[in-house]
Amino acid sequence: MDLGHSPKWRQQLGSLGGGNHFIELCLDEEERVWMFLHSGSRGVGNKIAQKHIKAAQRLMRTFWVQLPDDDLAYLPEGTPEFDAYLRDLAWAQRFAWLNREEMMDRFSRLLGEWVGQPVEETERINCHHNYTVKERHYGRTVWLTRKGAVRADEGVKALIPGSMGTASYVVEGRGFAPGLRSAPHGAGRRFSRNQARKRFSADDLDARMDGIVYRPGDAFVDEIPDAYKDIDVVMADAEPLVTVLHKLRQVMNVKGT
Repeated sequence: MDLGHSPKWRQQLGSLGGGNHFIELCLDEEERVWMFLHSGSRGVGNKIAQKHIKAAQRLMRTFWVQLPDDDLAYLPEGTPEFDAYLRDLAWAQRFAWLNREEMMDRFSRLLGEWVGQPVEETERINCHHNYTVKERHYGRTVWLTRKGAVRADEGVKALIPGSMGTASYVVEGRGFAPGLRSAPHGAGRRFSRNQARKRFSADDLDARMDGIVYRPGDAFVDEIPDAYKDIDVVMADAEPLVTVLHKLRQVMNVKGT
């Protein structure tokens, strides 16, 4: 794969990123400590996507495919462009997985240094969202895109975060076929980032983050919990999809800038 268009990808491995990406220290219902983070393939994933979107748009013009919008361009299965995309997609998914593993290793090491003894991990859950995979559904082999969703096959564990000031959940999939064996990957936004900045202030954010250690200021106002849907309502709606194993609450939140 040509990574020349993303020269910083090596430095991005093990880094958090911005937006809704976070690192958190949480406690569950029995006061057990959880290290929790959310990040993906970082900037290199975006570069890969832009590269293949342009390739799809060129292919549509080559095949004289008329689309109502260029953003609807696609790569037909069986073409070299389709195969190249899948190779790069698999690379990006692996990069995202290793990125989270590296960050969790660093988090664990630093937490151990802070408490004065090595952290003893009893479980680690690493799950993708926003990805494509070939699966069997209703007797057919299909390409399934889990956009804003995680895999929820029966017995498979996953993580569903709320926002920087509300609960997150550790769940186990039920393998619910009508839901394509999937579940929501988080609460989802109620307000766009621009809308959140117009509606709320740094003081509002500080009030919502009472009892949670975080970095205050204007930089994270668009991530205020009020900008997100109620995670408890989301989880109630997801009851056919997953079984809740643990409900987590934050004691520390770190956002990337």
